[in-house]
Amino acid sequence: MVGPLQRVMVCSPKEAGWGDPARNSAWQELGFHHAPDFSTAEEQHGALCRELHAAGAEILRLPRFANISLDAVYAHDASLNTDFGVVLMHPGKSNRVEEASAHRNLYEKLGISVLGEIKAPGTTEAGDMVWLDAHTLLVGNGYRTNALGIVQMKELLRPKGVDVIPAPLPHGPGPCACLHLMSLISLLDEETALVDLSWLAVETVQLLQARGFHFIEIDASERDTLACNVLSLGNRRLLAIEENRKTNQKLSEAGFDVRTFRGSELCMNGSGGPTCLTRPLQRS
Repeated sequence: MVGPLQRVMVCSPKEAGWGDPARNSAWQELGFHHAPDFSTAEEQHGALCRELHAAGAEILRLPRFANISLDAVYAHDASLNTDFGVVLMHPGKSNRVEEASAHRNLYEKLGISVLGEIKAPGTTEAGDMVWLDAHTLLVGNGYRTNALGIVQMKELLRPKGVDVIPAPLPHGPGPCACLHLMSLISLLDEETALVDLSWLAVETVQLLQARGFHFIEIDASERDTLACNVLSLGNRRLLAIEENRKTNQKLSEAGFDVRTFRGSELCMNGSGGPTCLTRPLQRS
């Protein structure tokens, strides 16, 4: 999750239907804070893509599909990249279930193999999944990823020598809000994690500490603006939301090269930061 980013998939607000009045009208039921401002979101997504390109990443775009919803812009969640092929998720948010098929279609065109897929009644979203190393996957157990989904992940990855470890998630704002494990932790390099420490479960904190991770805590005043959601570009380069200036300053003082883009509309409105907006497919 922290090597130099070489290939990444995104889904623009245009392709996710943010400019379509019929799809846009569903913003309340999807948990957005207000009706999306399409032009601002497109501008901010363009800035995101320019930063990804400047970091050396090839950008692939998810095409629009029949039952796409506004949430598809958060391209991270419907599939998980592994060293053995992609695992297609079964999202816990029902309007997102068909995103996995759209991901599959793109991967087939690109010649990217699919290792397996999660099936109901199991639910999984990749925003709940953090690779601690090549053989250890930490998976948040909450409203979006359930115990049955975690069992299926174990069955898929155990033969590949991967240990899947459940991590309990707090109730937080409740089932209607988007609280993923990666809302509370972002790996910055092989030994540093940005964390919302007060919201992490004790056993998760102890696990990370036992593995030698050093913590940088977000500024608590920036929790609601997704300060913990930071994308590693590799080589101590990070992509963060510009508005989280206090947390970004902490990261800079810790020696990281922090690149930013404005996220007022694209990120905060639908509760998805730089990691949510990107599905990394290849790192060196």
